[in-house]
Amino acid sequence: MSETASLYSLFISSFLAATLLPGGSEAVLFGVLKAYPETLWSTLIIATIGNTLGGMVSFGMGWLLPQTQQLKHVEKLRHYGTPALLLAWVPLIGDALCLTAGWLRLNWWQAALFMALGKFLRYMAIGVAIT
Repeated sequence: MSETASLYSLFISSFLAATLLPGGSEAVLFGVLKAYPETLWSTLIIATIGNTLGGMVSFGMGWLLPQTQQLKHVEKLRHYGTPALLLAWVPLIGDALCLTAGWLRLNWWQAALFMALGKFLRYMAIGVAIT
């Protein structure tokens, strides 16, 4: 597979991994960096963008859900606000955080910013460990 095709695959994998669909992009990130270690920064940026856009899809889905009675754990997210989305990369709870943040109608650009920062730091930790 070419470098370009590998990066496209990483984008798609990281996007899908951040939606409510099951999957992980770490294996693809590992493969791309093993094959093309010189692409560390572009790989990190592409994975972060894809993963953040996928998280924003979940955020948007939450935004579209009708508002009903709020639960205690939902109020905790409202209390912490968009900085809680630094944890959007965490398996299992990350999708719920994104969806709930949208449902709470938290500020979308702050949500994207905190999601991107958390996801970038995670990918950077993995990338540095690989290279």
